[in-house]
This record gives sequence, C-alpha cells and structure tokens, in this order.
Amino acid sequence: MKCFQFYGGEKKEEPKTPKPDSVQPSFTDNERRQSGSEFNSQNTSDTSTESRTRTQFPNLSERPSNLKAFTFSEMKQATKNFSRTAKLGEGGFGCVFKGVIKSSEDPAKKIDVAIKQLGKRGLQGHKEWVTEVNVLGVVEHPNLVKLVGYCAEDDERGIQRLLIYEYMPNGSVEDHLSIKSVIPLTWAMRLRIALDAARGLTYLHEEMDFQIIFRDFKSSNILLDEEWNAKLSDFGLARLGPPEGLTHVSTAVVGTIGYAAPEYIQTGRLTSKSDVWSFGVFLYELITGRRPLDRNRPRSEQKLLEWVKPYLSDARKFQLILDPRLERKQILKSAHKLSLVANRCLSRLPKTRPKMSEVLEMINQVVEASIGLGNPEAPLKPKKTFEEVEAKGKRRIRDMKIGDGSWLGRVWASKIMKTC
Repeated sequence: MKCFQFYGGEKKEEPKTPKPDSVQPSFTDNERRQSGSEFNSQNTSDTSTESRTRTQFPNLSERPSNLKAFTFSEMKQATKNFSRTAKLGEGGFGCVFKGVIKSSEDPAKKIDVAIKQLGKRGLQGHKEWVTEVNVLGVVEHPNLVKLVGYCAEDDERGIQRLLIYEYMPNGSVEDHLSIKSVIPLTWAMRLRIALDAARGLTYLHEEMDFQIIFRDFKSSNILLDEEWNAKLSDFGLARLGPPEGLTHVSTAVVGTIGYAAPEYIQTGRLTSKSDVWSFGVFLYELITGRRPLDRNRPRSEQKLLEWVKPYLSDARKFQLILDPRLERKQILKSAHKLSLVANRCLSRLPKTRPKMSEVLEMINQVVEASIGLGNPEAPLKPKKTFEEVEAKGKRRIRDMKIGDGSWLGRVWASKIMKTC
C-alpha cells in the first residue's frame, strides 16, 4: 500500500490573519492510478494552528540522547558496501539494508542493525530524516523501534543521510497478515500485537510532557522483534500535538490510503484522534486478514471498512468476515469484542473516539476474557472494565459512521459481550 502526500513539506509559518489554504493532491503517477479521486482535499481555514514555539520536535541538543553518530565509511563496512545481498527492502524513504556493527556497550560484541538510506528525494526526504532523529532521539519505549544512531555527511559523493535501527528479524505485521505468509499469525499473537501497538500509541499521545501524533499508523509500520514483540516504526511523518488551549494542528495531509481519518483528509486538521481512527482500521485488519485497500479483490470488497459493514449487525454473519486461516468458531466471541473496540475507534466524530489509553484498557479486557489464549504479555491492570468503558460510549453510537455511509446503529446486545 502506497504512502500518499498531498503536497511536499509542512505548512510555512502562517500570517497573523490566516487565509484559507487549498490542500491539493500531489500523487506520484503510480499513486494516482491507485487512488483515483477518492482523497480529494477541500479548502480549509486554519483558525486553530500550532504554536510558533512548538513547530519543531524537541532538539537533540536540548534533551539527553544516546544516539551515536556514524561515518559513511562505517556504514559501507557494516553493509558490505551496500551489497544487494544485505538489502532488506525499499520504501518511500529509500532502501533498507541489514548491517553489523560493534555494540556500544561491549565493543567486542557485534550486533545486527537495520540501516535505512535516504533516497534522492530532495528536501522533503531530508525533513523526514530529521524528524526521525528528533523523535526517536528523545523518546524510548519497549513498543517503539529503537534508533541506534545516524549518519550525516556531505562531500563530493553528495548528501548522505542514514538511520541505524535495532534489527527486527520477524519483519512487519503486514508481512504476516499477507496471503503469501506461509504461517499466519495466530489469534493470540494478533491480540498481543494489538496490545503492544496500543501501548506504543498511548505512550506517544499521553505519557510524555509533549504529545506526538504518529500520522502514518499502519501494519507495515509495526515491526516484530525476535520474541515477536510489536514495535512502532517509521516516524518520518510524525508531528507534535497541538499546544494547550488549541484543538488541532494544521498540516499538509499525508498518510496512507485506507488508514487516514476522514476529517483529516477533508480539512488538514490533525489531532491524536486521527491515529485512533487508523488504529481502528488496523484492528479490522487483524480480524479479517485483509488490507484496508486491495485493488486485486472484487470491486465490492476492495475497501475493507465498506466490505465489513453489512456483517457487523448480526453475530451470525460476523463470522463470515473472520480471517479464514484462523479457527473461526474458537475465536468468534473474542473477535466480536475486538470489533466493538474497533467500532469505537471508527466513530465518525473525532471527539467521540476514545483516547488510546481507553482503547488499551478495552483490549486488555478482550484478552483477559478470551479463554485459552494464555497471557500474551502481562496486560496492564485496567482502570475500568470493558463493559464500563463500552457503556460510556453507547449513547454516542448513533454518531458512528465510516466515510459517508452509516455505521452501526446500535451495539450488539450485552449478552454477546458476556458470553466469553
């Protein structure tokens, strides 16, 4: 699934009297073919914008950082001169290689790393590189991929910008949800991944002295380490949340088709609830094993959220959308509950979506209520029960919609939730 960008770079400092800006799409040829006109942006008036003192992430010089500065020669040596055999993949940012470097803690020990090399994309690619360094240089959490260091050299060979991460040997969640995956993720693993991803987003949104909005949450940006712990990666599009007293940040509209929240696409107004919407889409990915947008499927099944809608109001029909590679009868009740969490995240009105800490509490309840799934990782002790959190949102269900269509008219009867 391609990453789209409606125009390059962030908005420039705005005048004292803001004027409406037109957010116009600027797809690559390939992206234009894939997306058509489904993401046409509308004019937006930025009446509540980010503070001029908070337009950048906390600078590395202002906060402690353990990042190591590598030379380009060290990167060539680590990757055997960027050998094709060391290449792990290629994305919008550039190529990613597997490398081997000396451990900073024990120079006699060598460790595997993933080295991402910035492609020749110009200014915007450099901005994403700087953002990654500034974000991962000052944050640390078990469910965020660790940035080991960076390389920044300018010489006769040109501009060299590289990022060095901890190596994640089990690839991305997207890889394992793919129909090409030899061994699909079990339901227990999917719940564990949902927990880990929710913990990572909760940390970014609520557990620091500044808020970070991921802005490109998706299954390909969730990586799995050697113990199958899920960690969020690729922070090149991340932004600081709005300062106290303001409701949103006005930005260029960027993200991935199928994941981006509708109000963000339409207005360019970004909040943490945009990430919550993306998380809801991801939960349906885990439930169905399908991508949010798949042009290879029949027309009526290409958009995941539209395809699942007719199956959600009837528990008997619901099993038809479960990933056929799973034991449907065994996971049905647990999947029911996880879909209710997804529905809360996919409320049409951003204000009615839960915070990520509330989402995390609900997912913990799903895990604890699931029989035979064991303990994927010590769940956080919830402050509220699943039923209490769900009841809080029942009065708002009538507002829940996906896109322009109606969402659930009501939540399933509580007896369905209590059967697990």
